[in-house]
Amino acid sequence: MTDVHRPTVRSKNMSAIKSKNTKPELLIRKALHARGLRYRLHVKNLPGSPDIVFARYKAVIFVNGCFWHGHHCHLSSTPKTREEFWLGKISNNMTRDRLVHDQIRSTGSRLGVVWECAVKGRTRNTLDSVIDELENWLCDPSSRGIEISGKA
Repeated sequence: MTDVHRPTVRSKNMSAIKSKNTKPELLIRKALHARGLRYRLHVKNLPGSPDIVFARYKAVIFVNGCFWHGHHCHLSSTPKTREEFWLGKISNNMTRDRLVHDQIRSTGSRLGVVWECAVKGRTRNTLDSVIDELENWLCDPSSRGIEISGKA
C-alpha cells in the first residue's frame, strides 16, 4: 500500500511525535500525584532518562509507546512503506530498552514499565487499576519489577 502523504509530509509528521510528556505519561503522572506519590521527571543522570523517578522508593517507571518500543499489541503494527527501515528502527529501540533496563537494575533501582495499551485503546485497563498496581508495587520493596499492559 502506498503512503497517503508525500515523504516530506510524512517525515514532518513523524518528527513531531514527542518522546516526553506524552498523553499516557501525563495521565499516569497526574493520577500518581493525586494519590500523594511524589516523583522527579526525566532524570538525565540515570540510564535512559526514566519518565518517572521515585527516589524515596528507589524505583523508576518508563511509559512506553507500543509502536516505538515494539510491544506486540493492537496499537503496534509495522508500516507497509519502508518496512525494513521500521523493523530495524524498532528492533534497535528494543535492544536499547533491554540495555537501559539492565543498567537501571544494576544501580539497585526497581524497574516499572507501563505500556501505552494499558491506558489507551480497546484493551485498556481502568486508570485506577493501573495506578493501584503501581502504588502496590512501589510500596512493596521486595517487589523487583512490574510491567503493565492492556488486557489480553
